[in-house]
This record gives sequence, structure tokens and C-alpha cells, in this order.
Amino acid sequence: MLYAMPTLDAADMRVLTELDAMRADLSAHLRSKPRWEGQLRRSLFAAAIQGSNTIENITISSADARALVEHAPMSAAAGDETQQAVIGYRDAMTYVQQTPLMSFFDYSETALSALHFMITKYQPAKWPGRYRTGGVYVSSADPLEPVYTGPDADLVPDLMGEFVAWLRSGDLDAPAYARAAMAHLNLVAIHPWHDGNGRTARALHTLVLARTGEVAPEFSSIEEWLGEQTNTLHYYEALRTAQGGSFQPARDAHPWLRFVFTAHHRQAQRVQRRYEWTVRLWNDLARLAGERGLPERIVSALYAAAVGELRRTTYQQDESLSRDQAIRDIQALTRTGLLTPQGHATARVYVLTGVASEIAEAAAAAVRGPGRDPYRPGDSD
Repeated sequence: MLYAMPTLDAADMRVLTELDAMRADLSAHLRSKPRWEGQLRRSLFAAAIQGSNTIENITISSADARALVEHAPMSAAAGDETQQAVIGYRDAMTYVQQTPLMSFFDYSETALSALHFMITKYQPAKWPGRYRTGGVYVSSADPLEPVYTGPDADLVPDLMGEFVAWLRSGDLDAPAYARAAMAHLNLVAIHPWHDGNGRTARALHTLVLARTGEVAPEFSSIEEWLGEQTNTLHYYEALRTAQGGSFQPARDAHPWLRFVFTAHHRQAQRVQRRYEWTVRLWNDLARLAGERGLPERIVSALYAAAVGELRRTTYQQDESLSRDQAIRDIQALTRTGLLTPQGHATARVYVLTGVASEIAEAAAAAVRGPGRDPYRPGDSD
């Protein structure tokens, strides 16, 4: 028995309608393949990886998250095990990104275990990809009082078989956000593996949405929002409310759905603001480049520096330049006081300075604003 899909009420449908409208609007903007799209995707991907791992106390800086996505060296501050953990999660989410393009893809226990293997392969003692054969619990501040106790190990194979059957054909008429939320809840409730259940459940959540093909996974993931400290506490509380401390699939999952719909709405608001900032900033930087007599391609370099930092290798790849061309462009931007270098050798990056930095801040100020709770339309923070 699995947690059943709750009946959605009028408030849920209103929130989902708003989400669909934001998603359709973003999809329309992306249809023309704007030059900034790839960089915005990478920044959202990095934030999702950072957020999901932060929930598990696997922490990396925003700079290291971007380096991870760009396949550049991370800083020494990220220890070896942390780096292995986030690399595994990056690989799993890269796989998730590709599934909409796999006409042959099918949900299976093997597919889910492969996803789990990618996420936890750095911990061979935790049996990556293999179901547990003993009991499992989620610890709390009191080691003698677990927050959640999973079902007996001998129930796991049948539960996973039922779960995969549901992924293939269950509740197909339900909204995609609802199916993703129930996939997340059921997998984390079954807790089939020794470790990595939460990360795998969140990756599956994004995979279910990705399979709809309506919007890229980077734009639909809620992991960045969940990874913020206050939201993480609410996330665990929502799971505790749904689970009741042990595997109790007869419980009402409606409060969980409301939490997830809220998370998606709040993250969609954030993505919308980032889109508005990106368009404004890109256009303002393009005008600056024109005024300075600089080639149009350098807007890509300035934008990367505004998002976090610019790496020569990434800029070279983004703009299909030779190494020497990329170096000359960056040197020109440095001489004109728009970039300043930080670090040395392979760790060298560039950040905005001078008027370019002022332009980025002005663009941010123009779109900055409070978020709102979709179930309380008049409230904002």
C-alpha cells in the first residue's frame, strides 16, 4: 500500500493554475533560445545541487557549486568526501535532465537504483543502488527517539514494485506537480536504501516533472528553495506531518501536497525575478559594450561575472573562441575597469567591478521584491 493521491480543492487548483501560467510564460521566453539561456540554466542547476545537499548537511559555497556545474576545480574548502558527494549528485541530475530526450525511458527499480547509485557511490559501505536488508530510521536530536522509522526490510521489494507500477500508470490524470510530490513522499517513506533516500526522492521529484517535457528541469526544481534553512525546517515538518513517525500510508497526504505546491510557486516567483533581472542586465551590459566599442560577445563574459564569477575556460566554450581570443577579451575588460581578477593559475576567476558592477546592482534593485504565499494571496514577505 502506498500513500494515495489526495483530492485537490479549489485553492490547490488556483495555485496550480498560477504555476501553469508562470511556466507557460517562461517557456515562451525560452523558445527563441536567447543567448543568456545557457548561463541562467547553469546558475539554477548549481543552486539546486547546492540546496539539495545542504538539506543533508553536505555544504558547499555558491562559487563551488558553479565550479561544479562548469566542471572546474572546486576550492580546498570543499573536502574530498563533500566533493565526491556533490559530483555524484551533479551526475544524477544531469541524467535527470536527459530523460525527456530518451524515447525508450521507462520507470523501473533498476532506473531508481541507478539514480541512487550515482548519488551515493562515494559511500560503498552504504550499499549504493542496493536495497537495505535491515531496519532504518531517521535520527533526531535524541538518538533514542527517531523522527521516522521505515517499513521492515522484507516489505521493501514489494513496496518498490508497487511504487514503480504507480510511476508507470498511476494517477496519470493528476497534475504533474501532484504526481511529482507523491513520488517524492512515497519513495522517502519506503526508505529503500541505507542512505541517500532524501536526495534520491528529490531527484525523482524533478525527474517526474522533467518527463512532462513542458519546461526544463533546471527551471522546475524546488531544491534551491528547500535548501534554505527556514524552508528546510518546514520541509522536514511537512514530511513528519505526512508520515506520522513511521510508514503509515493510510494518512492524508493533502498537507504535504500543499507544502510542495507552495514550494514550487515560491521557487517559480524566484525564477521569474531572475529572468527579469537577466534580460535587464544583459541589455544594459550590451549597451555598455557598444558605448565602449567592445565586441558583442563580451556581454557573455560580463554576465557570467555578474552571476558569480567568470572563468576563462567557460567563456571560451560558451562563445566558441580560441584560448588566445578568450584571453584577449578578458584582458580588454580588465584594462577598461569592468573586470578584476581573483585567485591564481587554474583557480583564477574574474568578478565585475566599476560601472559594470553598478549596472548589475541597478538591474537587481529594479526587480527585487518580496515573495508571496500562494495560499494567502494578500500576504508577502
